[in-house]
Amino acid sequence: MNDLTPIYGIAWFQPEQWNRLLEISVDRNQLEDTHEEWKAHANKTIHDLRAEGKKIKKVGFDLEEFLYWCNSNYKESNSSARAEYVAFLMKRKHEKS
Repeated sequence: MNDLTPIYGIAWFQPEQWNRLLEISVDRNQLEDTHEEWKAHANKTIHDLRAEGKKIKKVGFDLEEFLYWCNSNYKESNSSARAEYVAFLMKRKHEKS
């Protein structure tokens, strides 16, 4: 029997990406100042969601490919676009498997 529990993706950024993310984000004022602050907040969110029984997958992505996707889809680089891009990547990976 297949497990039909949905998997929720969360954008996962590497330390070397952080400054570029801040540069390209129109919602920069809503992001943490440092990668360390963001990572602590993201890990707490993941912990809390898993405690609720949700399946969470960290999804890394290339910021330049994300910008290309934003431009191709007429989207600003913000939290909504990041979330939509994570869903796009997860769907694309699922379709390939």
